[in-house]
Amino acid sequence: MQSLDSATVLIVSVAVIVFAFTGYAFYTAFGPPAKELSDPFEDHED
Repeated sequence: MQSLDSATVLIVSVAVIVFAFTGYAFYTAFGPPAKELSDPFEDHED
């Protein structure tokens, strides 16, 4: 089995963290937790 460079491991780790954060952001924005979010522009209409 071939071992990976430390730079490759770092790049893959950062990519996985970025994709996980992006997935969580989409889940929060459009998934079931989005029902609890409020629109600040609707809250302060004149």
